[in-house]
Amino acid sequence: MYLFLNLKHVQKTINSLTLSTLVCRKTPYFTVLCKGLLQPAHGPAGHSLFRIRLFSKLSSVSQSQDFYCEDPHEANKRIMKEETASAVESGQDKQTLPRGKWANKMEFLLSVAGEIIGLGNVWRFPYLCYKNGGGAFLIPYFVFLFFCGIPVFFLETALGQYTSEGGVTAWRKFCPMFEGVGFASQVIVIYLNIYYIVILAWAIFYLINSFKSPLPWSTCGNWWNSDACHNRSGFLSNPELYHREANWSFLYNVSSSDYLDMFNYSDPIIIKSPEEEFFRNRVLRVSDDMSMGAFNWDLSLCLLFAWVICYFCIWKGIKTTGKVVYFTATFPYLMLLILFLRGVTLPGAREGLMYYLYVDLSKLADPQVWNDAGTQVFFSYAVCQGVLTALGSYNKYNNNCYRDCFALCCLNSATSIFAGFAVFSVLGFMAQDLDIPIAEIMAAGPGLAFVAYPRALSLIPGSSFWAVLFFLMVLFLGLDSQFVCVESLATAITDLFPSRLRKPGAREILVLVIAVICFLFGLPFVTQGGVYLFTLVDYFGPSGTSLLVIACAETIVVAWIYGADRFLDNIEDMIGYRPFPMLKYLWLFVTPLICLLTVLCGLVQASPFKIEGYSLGFGYSLLAGLLMAAPLICIPAFIFFALYKDPKRMTRPSQDLRQIRPHNPLLTLCGSVIFKAQEQTKESEEIRNEKLSEDSSKV
Repeated sequence: MYLFLNLKHVQKTINSLTLSTLVCRKTPYFTVLCKGLLQPAHGPAGHSLFRIRLFSKLSSVSQSQDFYCEDPHEANKRIMKEETASAVESGQDKQTLPRGKWANKMEFLLSVAGEIIGLGNVWRFPYLCYKNGGGAFLIPYFVFLFFCGIPVFFLETALGQYTSEGGVTAWRKFCPMFEGVGFASQVIVIYLNIYYIVILAWAIFYLINSFKSPLPWSTCGNWWNSDACHNRSGFLSNPELYHREANWSFLYNVSSSDYLDMFNYSDPIIIKSPEEEFFRNRVLRVSDDMSMGAFNWDLSLCLLFAWVICYFCIWKGIKTTGKVVYFTATFPYLMLLILFLRGVTLPGAREGLMYYLYVDLSKLADPQVWNDAGTQVFFSYAVCQGVLTALGSYNKYNNNCYRDCFALCCLNSATSIFAGFAVFSVLGFMAQDLDIPIAEIMAAGPGLAFVAYPRALSLIPGSSFWAVLFFLMVLFLGLDSQFVCVESLATAITDLFPSRLRKPGAREILVLVIAVICFLFGLPFVTQGGVYLFTLVDYFGPSGTSLLVIACAETIVVAWIYGADRFLDNIEDMIGYRPFPMLKYLWLFVTPLICLLTVLCGLVQASPFKIEGYSLGFGYSLLAGLLMAAPLICIPAFIFFALYKDPKRMTRPSQDLRQIRPHNPLLTLCGSVIFKAQEQTKESEEIRNEKLSEDSSKV
């Protein structure tokens, strides 16, 4: 039972009764010392007036103040009466389910860890290190991490916990004018929900084939192989035909000793590995041009199976999500550790690790290196996607999200670096075994996970066992990232229409509708030209430009319009102490400035985008423009909508949000207030806190 404080002065008489039966609530700003019971001449029924002393932790100044305090026995009766009345409510309110909370902190931590630690840690980060100067890439990476990644990561998580709302309604309550920031992040999530799960379909296809011996991608001579296929056991796809003692009379009526002389060796010979041909010709069945072609029905079934798994992981909301992540978020670490231990014991692993850690400081002068670092940080930390806000909204109000966010950020970066050791140790062994430079086998993106690494695993004794472990790890790394993205979208839609969607059975139907729609939109990605579409959406959808612009908007809204000090007050009210003071200045200046400069540098250095040497046609160019414009146009669109709807309240936060002290940030230009809506509201902060304290006493 909390002490209900009514901040109004009344006439009082001192009474000698004590407050031993009451519990005084401590706030981050004041320690409440109960002194004596005061009986008001005219007061609310069931209330008594108490004189208490407030001791300020900030100014070390104490002052006496009189408050109305509800008698605990009367409060218990009132609460029981209200609960009984609530239980017998009829109609729509009777069936509306309460918004859930995480059962414990571990469910929240594992859910966020499962989202941010995904395939990008395994295939993108190691490749970027190789591409951008090895260990030198860690310098711009950590610069973006500490000055942009962590501040925005914490901002979004704290926003969700403070508002207890999803990615859209959180911004609506926080600053109605910038509700478009929430919609922009949900557009990014929709992109991810459609195309990211295609990678899981590939992983499922590989996992099924990993149980075969020999591995189907380790040999030539299969129906999907071409004459250009070769492996280490021969020159071309059928090396036994090229023995010099063979008889070639059935082809050219010449012996094999003369056969090779018939080639014109001035022409380049194009050779391909069996792993590359398995991925392109068997899994993807890539078309010769950029046309969509026919559906790959086996890959379509894998995509359907991936959606079925995803649906049953989240169909009941955080009740199932919180339990599933205990396995999906921890199992990949076990697999990664096993692969690392096996990799470092292979011959050639040392050379691979040295290649990974080699420092080329000259790369730091290339702006593209810094752009790659910023994009990697923003994408791998799942910022500007509404996911962190949705997951944070299920936290209890007093959860220490500040400590949680810092721990999760450290875990994510450590996983990326550790994954690089696991990858390069195996690639080093492969380079030594094939006697080729490691630069020739390094690949970017899916090529690393589905071509280079499987090729290395096929060289290890017991290759089927290691392939099963690797693709299980890939599957679970992508699975929890996928279903958390779906959870974010479902949470945002539910919070937009709570009266209709917070009913028994509505959640299951909503998730099913999302899954079916995203599955249908994902079918073009499993056609013969699907890999081209995948590359296009991956580059222009959740692109670095979109994420950086959204991050810049978020920090400006929080720090300049809502007020950095005000938000830090809210955070202090939640966790009990004020975060690191530098955080305020990062939100105000450093983070938006770095994001803006990175966007400008990227635009200046932009070059025509090509997919495997193909220039984008009109259709692909139009789609690329729409993918980039769709999330960004949401922000100005809702600004104009707020100006039209209610200009006096467009920057005023919702009255439901708890404010521990009056605060009125003003955005000024040349000494003039830009938005009059920022002026002090008529309703006092005391009355608002009175209402919120009454609500909290029911918990």
